[in-house]
Amino acid sequence: MDILFATSNNGKFKEFKNIFSNFKLSSLKDFNISDAEENGTSFLENALIKAKHAAKYSNFFVIADDSGIVVPALNFQPGIFSARYAGRDSNDEMNRQKIITNLSKLGLESTPAYYVCVMVGLRSENDPLPLISYGFLHGNVSINESGDGGFGYDKIFYPDGFNCSMASLNETEKNLISHRGIASKEILEKLEQQLT
Repeated sequence: MDILFATSNNGKFKEFKNIFSNFKLSSLKDFNISDAEENGTSFLENALIKAKHAAKYSNFFVIADDSGIVVPALNFQPGIFSARYAGRDSNDEMNRQKIITNLSKLGLESTPAYYVCVMVGLRSENDPLPLISYGFLHGNVSINESGDGGFGYDKIFYPDGFNCSMASLNETEKNLISHRGIASKEILEKLEQQLT
């Protein structure tokens, strides 16, 4: 089965390829499809927007996600704005730095946070019953960066039960515990049930 992942984010696509290794995978870049405008007010709305946008241009089964980090001490920010927390043209380093700056202003070196991923699967743009899955990973964000792997906020996120940042874990370890890995496994199970 062919699956189109509605992302042009190389880091996300690499994670997806490891988890969905039994399927033929493509990304938006493979079809020259632009990213959808994320104008929803929740992770679920944004995932649906991305999936429907990609489904317009392909007959493949489409999977889209909206993921982010939520820091309760920062009024639950960055949330759905995680990819552009420091501004529309920001990069991972700028976004991490904004969290570090905001934590420092509050006198916090570390505080509870969680990653969230909402994933949607569509058979077509008009699919009335999308597959939906959720993944969460709890831990702490810190003003201290560490690790060389991962992307996004991984260098400042320390998952519960680990003495290192997400960026210090290898890909296999990360995929076993990550919010995206959890949501991917759940949607994969739902997809396989439909195929049998």
